[in-house]
Amino acid sequence: MQTAFLALAITILAIIAYGDVRTRRIPNALAVAIAMLGMVRMILGNDLAEVGCTLAAAAAVLAGAILLFSRDIVGGGDAKLVAATALLIGYHDLFGFFFLMSLCGAALALAILARDMLGPWLWRLSHHPAMPPVATAAAPMRSTVPYGAAIAAAGVIVLILRTS
Repeated sequence: MQTAFLALAITILAIIAYGDVRTRRIPNALAVAIAMLGMVRMILGNDLAEVGCTLAAAAAVLAGAILLFSRDIVGGGDAKLVAATALLIGYHDLFGFFFLMSLCGAALALAILARDMLGPWLWRLSHHPAMPPVATAAAPMRSTVPYGAAIAAAGVIVLILRTS
């Protein structure tokens, strides 16, 4: 049962990460599915103290994430997903989860920054090497980081490390 539970959680998190990278959207149904898996995990764990601590920790995470969302720092889907993932991993592994999430988010942000800085130059080099760079009048679009992918990756890592 534990292997099936782990496989289901990893599958849903992988779908979330892929979708967030492609569309910058996290469907509510997938965040709810992660939260439900967390609730099932707590019920099967049959430890009332852990349930209480995990629910309190997830509520605190949701409150912080909503604050970040209200200041346009993270997206709404990211806010819901991080709280749902807190339910899934439990309060014991929350700080490790946040550390890994930060590392994954930083790696994503650096990759996007490199793409934004090097992408146009590499494209011109590969398509029109003899043409000089052309200045564009349009303002560059603000790049976003698909932080749902970082949340999902950290969740998967924590879940895998827990079972080893």
